[in-house]
Amino acid sequence: MATEVFAPAKINLTLHVTAQRPDGYHMLDSLVVFADVGDRLWFDPAPQMAISVTGPFADGVPADARNLVWQAAQAAGWKGHIALEKNLPHGAGIGGGSADAAAVLRHLGCDDLDVAEALGADVPMCQSAVAKRVQGIGEIMTPLPDTPALDMVLVNPGAHMPTPSVFAALVQKFNDPMAGCGPWPDRAALLEWLRAQRNDLTAPALSLAPQVRRALEALADAQVARMSGSGATCYGVYPDAAQAQEAAARVRADQPGWWVMPTRSIGADQVIRATT
Repeated sequence: MATEVFAPAKINLTLHVTAQRPDGYHMLDSLVVFADVGDRLWFDPAPQMAISVTGPFADGVPADARNLVWQAAQAAGWKGHIALEKNLPHGAGIGGGSADAAAVLRHLGCDDLDVAEALGADVPMCQSAVAKRVQGIGEIMTPLPDTPALDMVLVNPGAHMPTPSVFAALVQKFNDPMAGCGPWPDRAALLEWLRAQRNDLTAPALSLAPQVRRALEALADAQVARMSGSGATCYGVYPDAAQAQEAAARVRADQPGWWVMPTRSIGADQVIRATT
């Protein structure tokens, strides 16, 4: 019987670009949390590797060795059939393939940081679904397990945003890091801190995909609204789950072609329980 594993969406609540190294890599300072929405994978051991892809965003996802899921399984020394259900949009700034690869490594018990880094800069931070501060090029991670949960709405206006293109359009490469980062005694304290932070990739993303601005405008009634990662997904924080559901319904009605999802940020224990 195949084993089911959940790959939660990654949300960069903040993303400060603090420098660019001589090798071209950008240095970051980011608060990352994970959502209770994401992709799902089913593992069935077999003599040969194989992947099948279904779900609303299956189109264009390779079902061969080009897929990070395949590469992660190979790196962990596992063979078999992996059924991947793609529920997250591509090029969306919320993990996607990196979250899937991390879920594979986590399920197969491969905690080798070098293996994760070789698959992509975002893979190590997705291996554990606990909230964390991420620095450097993504390799410096400080777990923040007591980060208060947030009810949110994720909105993607349908723009595919290749991360390298967004970084290439970034003009100011050297910016201030975050002003501290937790712990926060409650949700109100976290929101107050969040409002003073930023995503330095917003301006370059807007220059490449102006519809990102429309997504942010659709979340104007949120307590905090910001782009996640390199975009184009934006998040809005709402007081509770009911208000997040109401906001999602409103945005869906106004923009039926967009991907709109109410969600709640979660901790590692909740992810485990959600997948058993």
